[in-house]
Amino acid sequence: MTGQREARWGIDRLGKRGPIESGETMRQSNDVAEDLIPTWLTPEGEKVSCVEKIKVLNENLVEIREMCQEALEDAVLMGCDEAQVRQVLARMVELLDKPFEDRT
Repeated sequence: MTGQREARWGIDRLGKRGPIESGETMRQSNDVAEDLIPTWLTPEGEKVSCVEKIKVLNENLVEIREMCQEALEDAVLMGCDEAQVRQVLARMVELLDKPFEDRT
């Protein structure tokens, strides 16, 4: 390509999806990762309203997905069974420790 840049999409600092412009601090994403971005809820079922909290939560999800994608691709390139790697990644999430005791 001569002089043309491929358009990339990502999550901006406010957690909104959009094109990544040069010089902007947006993380590259794709449709699958963007579909994972939920409406964040409190334990009481209310929407999280703090823009900075939403930004961090969304960025974390995008980063986790990117890391899992890279791990899956590496494993398949090294001859591992794709289905097994997916099972291992899912099991890893299931086994995450509860970060804090109940606040009640």
